[in-house]
Amino acid sequence: MVGSQRDEKNRLPALSFVFGGSASGKSSFAEQLVVQDGGTRGYIATAQVWDAEMEAKVARHQAMRGEGWLTVEEPLDIAAALAKMNDVDTVLVDCATLWLTNQLLAEADLDAVSNEFVAELAAAPQRIVVVSNEVGQGIVPDNAMSRTFREAQGRLNQKIAAEADLAVLVMAGLPMVLKGVLP
Repeated sequence: MVGSQRDEKNRLPALSFVFGGSASGKSSFAEQLVVQDGGTRGYIATAQVWDAEMEAKVARHQAMRGEGWLTVEEPLDIAAALAKMNDVDTVLVDCATLWLTNQLLAEADLDAVSNEFVAELAAAPQRIVVVSNEVGQGIVPDNAMSRTFREAQGRLNQKIAAEADLAVLVMAGLPMVLKGVLP
């Protein structure tokens, strides 16, 4: 890992988890955590651009993030993306929800790939911040695929939260620490 600009006791823990509803401010908050952590920073983008709306959303996220990030676009293979981040201190994975969606559409075994995902994050030499959507507060979806996804996302979020030293729920742009302490 590259040398740090901050004292180790004021750094992010090995794994941080930032989650909340859609458009809650979670990505912006996670980006601020990584920037404030100091040192070099990486960004693993899991989104796939299928239409103009998603293209515009990706462009907004890139503009908000600004310069100074090593970005790797990887919709499925987190281990491969992390391997490209050897010279990075802190990596932001945005987001676990789109990653899981990609896995669902690829007809992967969601429990197996979720276990691998969490193990790869926990084993990474960099500090990791994972962004994810909280999907359990809405209505029960009316179709089997949506219910399968909601259940798998809930299990993945629980696994990440259990492994993380810091878990922050963001609602209406307001962070609420559920586990650990912000540096």
